[in-house]
Amino acid sequence: MEIGDTRESIVIVGGGICGLATALALHRKGIRSVVLERSNRLPATGVAIIVHLNGWRALDQLGVASLLRQTSFPILSGQLISLGSGEIEDMDVGKEELRVLKRTDLVSVLADNLPPNTVRFGCEVHSVKLNPRTSSPVLQLQDGTILNPKVVIGCDGVNSIVSNVMGIKASNIFRICVIRGFTRYPDGHEFGSEFTLTRKDDTQVGRLPMTESLVYWFMTRKHSSQDSAASKDQKLIRELGVKSVEGFPTSIIEMFKNCELDSIHLTEYVRYHAPWDIVRKPSRAGTVSLAGDAMHTMGPFLAQGGSAALEDAVVLARCLAQKTRVDLRGRGTKLMVEEALDQYVKERKTRVLRLSLQTYLIGKMFHTSSQFVKLICIVLLAVLFSESHGHTRYDCGSL
Repeated sequence: MEIGDTRESIVIVGGGICGLATALALHRKGIRSVVLERSNRLPATGVAIIVHLNGWRALDQLGVASLLRQTSFPILSGQLISLGSGEIEDMDVGKEELRVLKRTDLVSVLADNLPPNTVRFGCEVHSVKLNPRTSSPVLQLQDGTILNPKVVIGCDGVNSIVSNVMGIKASNIFRICVIRGFTRYPDGHEFGSEFTLTRKDDTQVGRLPMTESLVYWFMTRKHSSQDSAASKDQKLIRELGVKSVEGFPTSIIEMFKNCELDSIHLTEYVRYHAPWDIVRKPSRAGTVSLAGDAMHTMGPFLAQGGSAALEDAVVLARCLAQKTRVDLRGRGTKLMVEEALDQYVKERKTRVLRLSLQTYLIGKMFHTSSQFVKLICIVLLAVLFSESHGHTRYDCGSL
């Protein structure tokens, strides 16, 4: 494995959606970076990403939206089905653009638009520390390699190593299991372009058509003792999913039975950064900062985790370019970089706090067995987030 110059200017830790988007945003501004990815290929954990208008605005800025739009058609309507009461009602999906993207498609398109050798595979970061004398970041890889970059951006997800510098951990959990997958219909499906959410007791199944023959689906329910045993075996996950939708319409049961086995994925618990931690914990230490889930893991309830990471990438690159106005190869001072990161953190804090609080209240409402707590959550959501789709209209601005 060759790292190249051990004094790379900007090192991004994590080659997922956030890391690649951040590298691409910097590239669009003429700023070089290196992405360290611990695996030997591009990661795409999570099956699919639901992208609202705010995410598409970020993808437009990154210059890849038009290509990705060709992979999935828009969701135009929604329906909420409550099996317990038998009620069927229209579900507001908003008037703005809403599509589902395969994570593999998104990751591949982002990577394909980067300069050669931007992503370095097999580079697992063991630790990130600040030099006690200069406060500059020092990275140690698992193979013993030491890197001394000017800037480190942690895009390494919920189990972020980089976040240890700030003392941030997504240690909170909702005991909610999420199963996701794709089902292909060779002769075409009959679901049109409608998002359907079907609920029965504590279990809900969402179905979102992507093309005329491909459907993305997810199921959420309370965690069970069987989830741990099944989480690494896709056949067991499918069996568990089929069992979980007993009593649901035949179309949903068949969707689970006929899913693409290699796509199915189970998340045992929903982990998150508490809103109050986002307020009180720093997101910068020296010239080390965070983006994506490393900064604001928030659970799947708003389908905003991926789009918020894309926003992070655009804002971070813009702030670095505006403040330093250099390519960071020696002419930019440490103070200028710190000011740029402070501007980035300031701009993102309010946005991710609102997203995290809204997601927390929704998760708490489903997670708790207390009717009083549920009522409090409903009231707070109504007061603080009366416009249910307001978060999808956010504009992260131009690169």
